[in-house]
Amino acid sequence: MTGTERAAVATEAEAGDPAFEAALKAAIDGKTKPPGSLGRIEALAAQIARLQRTLAPRADTCRLTIFAADHGIAAEGVSAFPQAVTRQMVLNFLGGGAAANVFARAVGAEITVVDAGVAGGPVAAAGLVAARIGDGTANSAAGPAMTEDQLAAAMGAGRGFGTAGAAQVMAFGEMGIANTAAAALVAGKVLGLAPAAIAGRGTGLDEAGLAHKRAVLDRAAARTGPRLPAQAALREYGGFEIAMMAGAMLAAAEAGRLVLVDGFIATAAAACALDIDPRTRRALVFCHLSDEAGHGAVLAALGAEPLLSLGLRLGEGTGALLALPLVRAAAAMLREMASFESAGVSRR
Repeated sequence: MTGTERAAVATEAEAGDPAFEAALKAAIDGKTKPPGSLGRIEALAAQIARLQRTLAPRADTCRLTIFAADHGIAAEGVSAFPQAVTRQMVLNFLGGGAAANVFARAVGAEITVVDAGVAGGPVAAAGLVAARIGDGTANSAAGPAMTEDQLAAAMGAGRGFGTAGAAQVMAFGEMGIANTAAAALVAGKVLGLAPAAIAGRGTGLDEAGLAHKRAVLDRAAARTGPRLPAQAALREYGGFEIAMMAGAMLAAAEAGRLVLVDGFIATAAAACALDIDPRTRRALVFCHLSDEAGHGAVLAALGAEPLLSLGLRLGEGTGALLALPLVRAAAAMLREMASFESAGVSRR
């Protein structure tokens, strides 16, 4: 399916009843501004209104869930950092010292940190939510990353996190050394893109490191056909955190919650969620264009236009948090901005 075809499916999935659509258009066009003058903010406001089935939408509360897990393909030397960093960063999140923590405090979002399968055994730390599927995945360059049972458990756990709490907006972040390699393989197989072509530097590989990473991905990708359905792609190449994110996005969308899609890895999870249920699109806000090399190609294949382009390539949900003020402003515009009639302003 091309990006245009995916966008068409998304439009059909978003379409509401004619009466609501007419009222929504009248409400947005009736605000004290020239029609269309707020650009993407108007489209974003309409998306939130459709999802929440109200002309007074809200995006006041947000929860960021960070899923952490390790990847067997790290043994192939596809990352500039050792696998131990995953565990160290989990502790950093819990201590409030990571960029995601700083941005969450700045925008008033809550954070949940989940051990989805960090290597080295269970992480003993206060505040960490344990949902371990395994001690990291298997090496997907040599065989399937996970079993059918592990995939089902990861996606099932993710669905629970997608509906946990009462936040109106859900954001999902990740941490896991070598997860850009896993994301390139998953997104490539789901969207029919060459994984090596959409693989980038991840944690900061040099030219030789990037060439090696792409060679490993070519070898891993050759194990299966050029395209796979989402669940097969996750089983063969995914990380436990990517599978959990996909499950969380599916469940959050079904529950009518807005989902902020972060960067390259989160977009790979979103591609899986959309492949499983295209109706998920109505809840997804693609927040930013990552500096990771293949993110633009993945977004284009999904027919998605991100809100921001800031040169980010960190993950953790940071780009989603930075987009949250735009989401809140869009909801507030529709809910609070005066109409021509209420303000006594002439339309002509």
